[in-house]
Amino acid sequence: MGKKNNNDSKIPNVAIPNLNIPNFSANIPELQNPVMQKMMDQQKQAQDMMLKMKEELEELKKKLEPVKKQLIKKFDYIQSISIIPQQINNLIKEEFLTDPEYALFKPIEKEDVRHLLILIPEEKLKESGKVKEETIKLIEHIRPKLWISIRTPVDMWEICFDSKYELTEALSMSFPIFDKGFLGSLRVANVHKGLVLRKFEKYVVSYVIAGSLVRGDVTETSDVDVYVVIDDTDVKRMSRFELKERLRVMIYNYMAQAGEIAGVKNKLNVQIYILTEFWEAVKDAHPVIFTFIRDGVPLYDRGAFMPWKLLLKMGKIKPSPEAIDMFMSMGDKVNEIVKKKLLMIATEDIYWSLITPSQAALMLYGLAPPTPKEIIRMMKEVFVTKEKLLEAKYVDILEKVVKLYKDYEHQKVKSVSGKQVDELVKESKEYVDRLKKLVEQISNKNKKTTLDDLYNNVFDLLKKIFGNGSEQVLFKKFEKELINKGKLQKKNLRALNDLICLKNKLAKGIKKKKLKAKTKKKESDKEPVVECDPAKHEVELVRKDVSELINGLLDYIQRKELIELEKKRIKILYKEKDSMREADVYTFGDIAYIVKDLNSGDIYSIDSKTGTKKKIDVEEFTKVIESNKEKNFEKKISIAVLEKLREMFKEFDMTF
Repeated sequence: MGKKNNNDSKIPNVAIPNLNIPNFSANIPELQNPVMQKMMDQQKQAQDMMLKMKEELEELKKKLEPVKKQLIKKFDYIQSISIIPQQINNLIKEEFLTDPEYALFKPIEKEDVRHLLILIPEEKLKESGKVKEETIKLIEHIRPKLWISIRTPVDMWEICFDSKYELTEALSMSFPIFDKGFLGSLRVANVHKGLVLRKFEKYVVSYVIAGSLVRGDVTETSDVDVYVVIDDTDVKRMSRFELKERLRVMIYNYMAQAGEIAGVKNKLNVQIYILTEFWEAVKDAHPVIFTFIRDGVPLYDRGAFMPWKLLLKMGKIKPSPEAIDMFMSMGDKVNEIVKKKLLMIATEDIYWSLITPSQAALMLYGLAPPTPKEIIRMMKEVFVTKEKLLEAKYVDILEKVVKLYKDYEHQKVKSVSGKQVDELVKESKEYVDRLKKLVEQISNKNKKTTLDDLYNNVFDLLKKIFGNGSEQVLFKKFEKELINKGKLQKKNLRALNDLICLKNKLAKGIKKKKLKAKTKKKESDKEPVVECDPAKHEVELVRKDVSELINGLLDYIQRKELIELEKKRIKILYKEKDSMREADVYTFGDIAYIVKDLNSGDIYSIDSKTGTKKKIDVEEFTKVIESNKEKNFEKKISIAVLEKLREMFKEFDMTF
């Protein structure tokens, strides 16, 4: 199979209304109305006709596919080939069907003829006869009959200059078989024009195209330059500027919609002028407006653009003496403008290009963003002197740029040479490049600090659970006692593995790309060999997983401590104010602790020998629990404590 031509175009979807006509009952009086029935029949006929037309066009396109390939192979300058819809036959009669041979067709035959439009560049107009002759040979066998119209973009623009905008719009909507971008660009402009006019036609004076589309060198991806002139002469309720801005927003909103409807990649580039400012520019023959009027082609005009175009062609639009002086003065000012721009580059642009990333580096280090006044001192103190991460020569570059900026602020420096700017740009690039490396150094240091903190927190908790031991020993106990027994999830083991791996890798300075995957075990002793999962070599990802691991370990420790504490607790059930309440008794050696209400701090200590009772606070009780949680004490109550309990609760039940 041959390569598919990128310029092949699909037939645009024909908008067929979805009528969904119900199967109404003849018994409904309203629908027995002949007028209603006739309207419904007409709608159904229109729908059927549109469907039939689409099917016919698809069939004709298939027949023309080999014709297209041979034509563009022989005449590679062809810009577009398209089928003109039958609905516009009446519009094209005068413009395209002036050939005497066409007049020989019988009226019935003319109705069945389909029109094929072939666009070629203006400079190839002399070869139009060859193109037509070759096309006739290729389509002789095709039915229905095809009448060939060969035109150039200039012919299309002449139609616009004659104010036949309806015809131009209809031709732009013809069904493309091949298009290098001309018809697509013209179509998207016409669709946008239609949307704009439908919304606020009374304000639009002219809708004009220009640029590559008019020049004839447009492609499938070219921007379509459009100019819209808005009438502001009758504005009463708002300022002219406000009118322009309001219409600009709405016109711009239609741009994407037009591209979607047209089904092309070409983007609209819309310029909007209000009539009063446009007229001022015309009077002064402003170069931009001069070019726009000279080269532009109207797709819609209320009698303003074409007179300007003709007057310009006749030499009647000339710049005023004031405008000539203004344009000439621009040349005189160029040296001054260049000097100002060089000074702005050397001061404002370069200054902020160094200050902002310097602030970012200090913020990454953990400091609040300093003011520009403090930046040199802080860069020197933190990165040169304290951390020894940055060479002093780079702070010298920063100092040089800051000094120039200060001299400019105090009007000590009023100009700089191009050579000075080149030198500053070079040094600034060196500074910024070095700062990127500095940021990476800080980031790695922060990562290492973060990982060290996570590592210490995790292994402190593991030591709290299993006692002191090496990394490998604690890892094995963690896997055996907590993971294998289902007390923690398997993902917690992967998190611990990744933490150890990444910490070791960063400590050794090994690059991330060398990190490899999965947790393995040596066959000999089944001890874990720590290797990283490549998807988790980022510290932030590991930090998130390890945070879950820490929460899991804390939860396990708390549950374990609660179970141990439960073993030391004696429950008291007593009556108070006609309701049953609970209190707890804990005995640690010679002291018993009665907790009536922990939240309110209703806690007492009782000496088991003397029976001395004393109220204590929550903090003191917490310290007692913490210091005795690992110790084993018998659940027993002395006579002295029992007497105090009778005093406190009168009647009570006790559960060991």
